[in-house]
Amino acid sequence: MNIASFIQPKVEVAYLRDNMALHDGLKKLRGSGYTAIPVIDKEDRYVGVASEGDFLWSIMGHVEYQEEINLHELEDRTVRDIIQGGKIRAVSIDTSMEQLLEHIKQQNFVPVVDDRNVFIGIVTRRDIITYFMKNRPIA
Repeated sequence: MNIASFIQPKVEVAYLRDNMALHDGLKKLRGSGYTAIPVIDKEDRYVGVASEGDFLWSIMGHVEYQEEINLHELEDRTVRDIIQGGKIRAVSIDTSMEQLLEHIKQQNFVPVVDDRNVFIGIVTRRDIITYFMKNRPIA
């Protein structure tokens, strides 16, 4: 089975640019309705994933010794500053189903890249589970 049939293409996926201001990235993440989304650079290469927790810990770490959060103080920070590179590794289009299953056990989606590390989309855990539920042998 080829994973290409499971890919939600980049044009249908919420993602952030690594050079976005932190507050813009947070707005886009919130607007997406997801708890984590892929991050790509200006050449569309996959950089990592930004999660709600990444934003929260970054903001809290910045204001640790202050009484209140002032978002204007965070304007010089970018999305790249908060992501944990390598935390969620992307797979290539020719990844086997077995390898994909190993990745999908650990996270809700798996980013997919081409041979130049250009982000082409994601495969979701939901799509994989749905496939196996429809194609399981009847007992």
